[in-house]
Formats: sequence, C-alpha cells, structure tokens
Amino acid sequence: MPSAAANVPTAAWLLDRTEALCRADTTTGREDEGLPALRALLEELGAKVELQQVAPGRHNVLACWGEPHVLFSTHLDTVPPFLPPRRQGDLLRGRGTCDAKGQVVAQLGAIQALRARGDVGCAWLGVVGEETDSIGAIAAAALAERFRRCAAAIDGEPTENRLATGQRGSLQLRLQTEGLAAHSGTPELGRSAIWPLLDWLQRLRALPTRVDDELGPEIWNLGLLQGGSALNVIPPHAEAQLFVRSLPGSDFARRVRELAPPEGSAVEVAHTPADRFPRLPGFPHAAVTFGSDAPRLRQLIPSRRVALCGPGSIRVAHTLDEHITGADLRAGCELLVAVAETFCRSAQP
Repeated sequence: MPSAAANVPTAAWLLDRTEALCRADTTTGREDEGLPALRALLEELGAKVELQQVAPGRHNVLACWGEPHVLFSTHLDTVPPFLPPRRQGDLLRGRGTCDAKGQVVAQLGAIQALRARGDVGCAWLGVVGEETDSIGAIAAAALAERFRRCAAAIDGEPTENRLATGQRGSLQLRLQTEGLAAHSGTPELGRSAIWPLLDWLQRLRALPTRVDDELGPEIWNLGLLQGGSALNVIPPHAEAQLFVRSLPGSDFARRVRELAPPEGSAVEVAHTPADRFPRLPGFPHAAVTFGSDAPRLRQLIPSRRVALCGPGSIRVAHTLDEHITGADLRAGCELLVAVAETFCRSAQP
C-alpha cells in the first residue's frame, strides 16, 4: 500500500477530537446533540459547513474545502445505550469511539493531510440514521449535484483498516398476524394470533440457507417478538420484526410472503441492497459482516466508485466494550489519504 504518513495528524490530536465528539449522546434520533462539537472541529479545519434537514431536529452535515474531487462520509448516529468516553493512555473507550465518531475524526484528519499536500478539493458528509433506516443517506441524494467532480466516495466504518470487498444487504421486515380476542376461559370463542405467527417463523427457520462465495450466508435475526394484551385474554394481534442480511438477487421477502398463514401479512420496513465494491491494487481487502450506507452513497458519485474502510473493529462496535486506539486512528488516516489519492489519480485523463 502506498505510504501516506506525511502530514497525517498525531495520535494525540485524533484521540482528543474523537473524545470531544463522544461526549455527546447522539443515539439515533438525537444526532443534533453532537452538532456543537462537530461544528467546532469543522471550523478548526476551515470548512464551509452546511446543514441539510432530514427530519425535525435531525440534520445531515456537509463540509467542503473548495470544489470537491473526493467525498468522505460516515454516520452521525450511534446505537444505545450512551456510554461516555473513558481514556487510558492510547486507548479510548465509549460509545461511538469506532462506530462511527472515530471514523469522523480519521476522515477529517485525512482531509487535513490531503489539503497540506495540495489536494484541496474535498467534501465530508455526516449522515443521520444509518443504524436504523438510512434516512440521512436517502436524503443526501438531493446533494448529488455538489459531487459531480468527485472521483469516488469513501464511506467510514470499522473495517480494521482494510477495504471491504462488498456487503450483504440489510432488509427489515415486519410480520403481523391477526386473531380474535376472547376470554381465556372460553378460548373457543376467540382465535390466537400468536400460534400462527410462531408456526410461520418455524417454517422460515426450515428454509435452506443461501451462500455467496464472497459475501457469505444469507442470514436473518428475529429481533423483536410481541403479541397479546393480557394473560387472561386470547391474543388478537402478534408481530415479529426480522433483520435480514440479504444476498444479491435475494428472494427472501418473496418466500416470507409465500409461507404466510391466511391471517398473516409482511411489510418491508427498510431495505439497502447487497453490493460489491471495486478492488484497489496494493491495498488490503476483506469481506465484512455488516451493512453500511456505502451502496447509497456511491449513487452520489458520477463514476459510482466507492470504498468502505476505516479504523477500529466491528467486533467491539455495538458492545459495552467499544473502543479504539490512537495508533489505529492514525493508521486509518494514512489509509484514507492513500485511497483518496489512488482514486483521484485513476480518474485523471
């Protein structure tokens, strides 16, 4: 991989800024709580900042340095619960340290280095809602004209500083069944909504698993299951919410509907399709197990070229032990500078 250490900020600078961002609770829906610290950092770096309202009290953040030739992006929201930052030497723990406030700082550090090397045309986009429904990345489509000169988009997620080869899709489904309420002492007068839902889920569990040689298996998680209103009432309603890591050409949603009972229905809540990303010679690559906004963000770029990479590990993201190190952040900066320069060189006539 090309060397890109020159002009990259120090590990201490990167940790300081990441810690400052992590002091705000920006769990999904509360992203604007982090705007003061984020704006202060962007102003420190001399960015022209613009807010895009996505929903009441929720904004995407666009920062530009000249006319951009490369777009960096990551998400502003974190998963619950909020865990305030705790620093021990080169180690920073807390919610968002790697997913994804560490990505914010690594990307902004890379932009600082690129500008110091004379590559001043950069943009950075922070989006809301990646952890749930990608509402920010969807709204960002309205900004596409701003990136007409960009050679590529670089999306930040904790990939252990390797470029992702692609990702499975993320499909959210809500399964519902309807019954008829009755007194639990006279169940023959009612009809339970829970039993047909459980039978439906069992039929789904028996389906064969599809596997992609590069992206892995198509898997689904029963994340939420609820039904009924009281112990002594035959339940008139039941609901299950599934999160599917889908493969290209997936027919999972169709199979769900085919296996539905007469009293059942399935609703698609959100969907980001599976995608494969270009390989850059000379850089480490790896498959990832998670989803991201990269498939939507690449649509903002005329060439559709995208890279998904960043410091930190998905193994600790979303856990109570989420953390990152200054050394990893600095290595991430070096990687991002090299990836951006490679994209820009390949786009030159």
